Amino acid sequence: MNDLDEFLTLLNDELGLRIAPEDTDRALTELPGWDSLYLLRLVTALEGRTGRSISVIDVFEAPDLRHIYDLTTA
Repeated sequence: MNDLDEFLTLLNDELGLRIAPEDTDRALTELPGWDSLYLLRLVTALEGRTGRSISVIDVFEAPDLRHIYDLTTA
């Protein structure tokens, strides 16, 4: 994952969501329609894109999308 824009493209393309840059700091519970299935689909998509294993526990504990993005760049 090279940058936040690429992360947002992944969210929009793979999950069918319309997430804008300003949404990355919103609580996940504030995102329209967001649920645990989106979270699991996101982990799968991120692992496929990055070729790295991503801790599902860390993703579940993330308060917002920016924290999830940061997990992919750590």
